[in-house]
Amino acid sequence: MVFQGSSAAISHTGKVRSNNQDSGYAGSNLFVVADGMGGHAGGDVASSIAITRIAELDRPFESTSSAELALQERITETAGDLIDTVRSRPELAGMGTTVSALVMVDDYAVIAHIGDSRIYLYRDGALTQITTDHTFVQRLVDSGRITPEEARFHPRRSVLMRVLGDMDAEPELDTFIMPTQPGDRWLLCSDGLSGVVDDAHATKTLALGLAPGRTADQLLKQALDGGAPDNVTIVIVDVGGQHPLFSGTPTVVGSASNPMGVEVPAARASRGWLHPVRQAANEPTHFEPAPEYLEELIEEDRRRARRRRIGWMIGLVLVLGLLVASLFAAYQWTQTRYFVGTDQDSVVIYRGIQQDIGPISLSTVYVDTGIDLDDLSLFDRVTVEGTITARSLEDAKEIVDRIRERAEAR
Repeated sequence: MVFQGSSAAISHTGKVRSNNQDSGYAGSNLFVVADGMGGHAGGDVASSIAITRIAELDRPFESTSSAELALQERITETAGDLIDTVRSRPELAGMGTTVSALVMVDDYAVIAHIGDSRIYLYRDGALTQITTDHTFVQRLVDSGRITPEEARFHPRRSVLMRVLGDMDAEPELDTFIMPTQPGDRWLLCSDGLSGVVDDAHATKTLALGLAPGRTADQLLKQALDGGAPDNVTIVIVDVGGQHPLFSGTPTVVGSASNPMGVEVPAARASRGWLHPVRQAANEPTHFEPAPEYLEELIEEDRRRARRRRIGWMIGLVLVLGLLVASLFAAYQWTQTRYFVGTDQDSVVIYRGIQQDIGPISLSTVYVDTGIDLDDLSLFDRVTVEGTITARSLEDAKEIVDRIRERAEAR
């Protein structure tokens, strides 16, 4: 049956890019985000071709298995279309696109995914990432070598391990089927959103319960406020709910929305296969490395991890050094202090302070005065046993002289 719910799609160039290589689609049963790669025009063409071809599947399906098979076949066919396009227009060589697609079939969501665009599910106050990024840094996360937070800022976060492109006629897709229920909110987005707006902020926005269009606007604003270094494409799908149902006219956004097609300029000189950060406005946002470069990337990451460990070790040594130096300086200071006390049966001048740190005493006997405690008055004996703090060594000697005089006077 036709999906019962509401949806919205929005796409924005961002604050750095000069053209939009993303495309998005929100229809009656089908919802897709595609993030193109390949320079100034190649990404536009790739994502536009993908959306145009996959959008033909926007219809009710009899079963989830038939929908899953249709997605697999159509996306594979789209890879062939990209290859054919490059054959006729060699200036587009190297183009490709991510694809994250969702088809609603009764109470199920059928998902197909390749690349690093994402599909999330917001249910019962929690946001869950449903798809797995096909990136180099995700492999590092999966192997436990870096944390998800480190992956957000890793210099190789744009290196794709799988993508729908002009080099592979049989792309490896992730496809699966999930049950869905009224109240679910599905979020499909390019990494222009997920790379800037973290899950916590996205969750708060989805939890507001605004209509899909207003929710998408709020998420886009957060991405723009965060700098939006890349194109941002968002598709929101609500299952059931109080908002208006599908109007009957699909929403197409980004480069695929150009009714005249994408104008392709003359080919530009290549600037290499890898760029660490999205700095230039017209440089590629994603990179699919050749297999021979992967070992180099892995070794580079190992070197970075070693440098990080060495940095931590040096920092730890410096901190320990400062701590030891501080303790030594504090101990040296205590050795300039004096007080008068007792040592078993006589009056003693101590150097240090009247405190211990565990088994470590911060005072030592400086001189035994030879004055017996038995010769002291009760007052002097109690006072000395409680210790008498001196301002200096001379002050301590003067205190002892006064005690001696009183003892001899007895």
